[in-house]
Amino acid sequence: MQNLIIFFENLTSLQRSLILVGGITFFWSIESLIPLFNFDYKKLKHAIPNLFFTITTVIVNFSLAFLLLLISDFVVLNNFGLLNYFDLSISVYLILGLLLLDFIGAYLPHLIQHKVKFLWKIHLVHHSDHKVDTTTANRHHPLESVIRYLFTLLGVLVLGANMGLVLLYQSLSVVLSQFNHANININSSIDKFLSYVIVTPNMHKVHHHYVMPYTDSNYGNIFSIWDRILGTFKSLNPYKIIYGVDTFFNEKENESIKNLLYRPFEKSKSPTKI
Repeated sequence: MQNLIIFFENLTSLQRSLILVGGITFFWSIESLIPLFNFDYKKLKHAIPNLFFTITTVIVNFSLAFLLLLISDFVVLNNFGLLNYFDLSISVYLILGLLLLDFIGAYLPHLIQHKVKFLWKIHLVHHSDHKVDTTTANRHHPLESVIRYLFTLLGVLVLGANMGLVLLYQSLSVVLSQFNHANININSSIDKFLSYVIVTPNMHKVHHHYVMPYTDSNYGNIFSIWDRILGTFKSLNPYKIIYGVDTFFNEKENESIKNLLYRPFEKSKSPTKI
């Protein structure tokens, strides 16, 4: 376990980029072999806005990386944070750290963005994809990327996480998000079994159903425990899921990068019923 933390502590920018690109490439290939939905779309054309927002997410993350390093160094040097308050074994430190970083850095901001009107309009960029696949994972408005990063910083400060743990968390977060957004057909029994521990494709896609109450459910990113214990878990037959969001249901508009960048400042529309 110590070697794992040391490895990720010394992870280079190139290696982090390879994790991102490698994950997209891997799941994109799997989608072509065993798709859940046989979308009638040009895969590359659909990916263009999503990859644009992936790039803006990377830019935000790398621009703010110095803050992550500063805070992590501070908590380690001053033995600050919940994880440093107790005398934990390295295994417990790692598992507990990942669970709590996932809660503070992913579940919590995701939940808040669904409950606060302006933040929801920022988050709409992610929800307005009508053909969810692995490229949807990083389809976040730049403002959302900043919000999520600030919550990650909060998690590092509160927990006292070292950089090895932080970079391991971020790497798992990227890969699991690409996995649970991927348009892949997984045996329902296997998916259900895995969903007791991690967020699976069938579990997360419920969150992308176009109407309530399903849109306000399954907020988790890596671990499914938070949805289960906090009462936000819902299930739905994946073949009944219709992607998008009912207040911005124009697919052509939702493919425009310009429209998506302006989405937080648009007036809400009447819900669309199918």
